[in-house]
Amino acid sequence: QGQVVESGGGLVQAGGSLRLSCAASGIISSTNIKAWYRQAPGKQRELVASLTNSGSTNYADSVKGRFTISRDNVKNTVSLQMNKLKPEDTAVYYCNAWWGNIEYWGRGTQVIVSS
Repeated sequence: QGQVVESGGGLVQAGGSLRLSCAASGIISSTNIKAWYRQAPGKQRELVASLTNSGSTNYADSVKGRFTISRDNVKNTVSLQMNKLKPEDTAVYYCNAWWGNIEYWGRGTQVIVSS
């Protein structure tokens, strides 16, 4: 068994910053964590940022230049540094992992950005 657990969400004013963390455990390691997604109320879940094992990153156009995804293999985590937050960043943020052909999702962490 394995799991991923998100943390670090909260309420922040527009222009502020938050750092989300996704912790892996069990059979899941940080190298299995591939991406952060988010889902705003009434909207579909969307890809925010992804990270390959070689370190290549990809970002949604809406967060480019503001968000940074990174992996810490010692702590077994993948983080999402979010700067210059906007009200439209308000959502539940989820990390996504794959172990073989099995997909894992955490329960999410809520981010609310007030204007």
